[in-house]
Amino acid sequence: MAQQKGIIKLRGTIGDITFYKTKDGHMAREKGGIDAKRMASDPAFQRTRENGSEFGRAGKAGKVLRSSLRTLLLNAADSRMVSRLTQSMMKVIQADGTSVRGLRNVIDGEAELLTGFEFNANGILSSCLFAPYEATIDRATGEIKVTLAPFVPANMVVAPGGTTHFKIISAGTEVDFEAETFIEAHSETAVLPWNTLPTIAITHTNMVTPNSTKPLFLALGLEFFQEVNGKMYSLKNGSYNPLALVTVSGV
Repeated sequence: MAQQKGIIKLRGTIGDITFYKTKDGHMAREKGGIDAKRMASDPAFQRTRENGSEFGRAGKAGKVLRSSLRTLLLNAADSRMVSRLTQSMMKVIQADGTSVRGLRNVIDGEAELLTGFEFNANGILSSCLFAPYEATIDRATGEIKVTLAPFVPANMVVAPGGTTHFKIISAGTEVDFEAETFIEAHSETAVLPWNTLPTIAITHTNMVTPNSTKPLFLALGLEFFQEVNGKMYSLKNGSYNPLALVTVSGV
């Protein structure tokens, strides 16, 4: 592809050149491609068909996981999160050592590879929250829990400029990637002042199905606020709120 320069920016197709706009600017590329029938049947494209099948499976898996965390993601996601998550899901699928190429899937892969995934590249949890926490998943009871001992917010939470308050959010989710369904529970603290006074101990217990055989995920994040005349406003409309998968338990 090529980037458009100059004052006049084009959109659409002229001859064999397609003009379009992306986050990176106005682009242009030559039309091309292979006949669909040939792609679907020619042995020369077997690897391409297999890759396409697994990429599609990764996209669907990422969508289900995002849906299960939608309540938290409404205020904590960057514009390229979807594509980044699909790439991470591809790594999970490629770790499937049981299924044949083209049929590899998340269930037989290594869901634990998603541990540490950051949903918001503009706000990284590990760069914002320095208070020690314990994150656990108990399959037998279905308890997905995170606990934090008392901490001083101004010392342990790196907040963007203008922050006066914050809260801690979490979610436990049980995802059935084959049926494309999920069970989710989430928790949050009250809105807390970002100051030098210690918090109380914090415990979030998010319950899913006991003895589940599905992948389980624990997401942890922060939301930042600014108080103006007694009213709380989400800082920068949530663009700096971090959210990450801190613990994952595969099948």
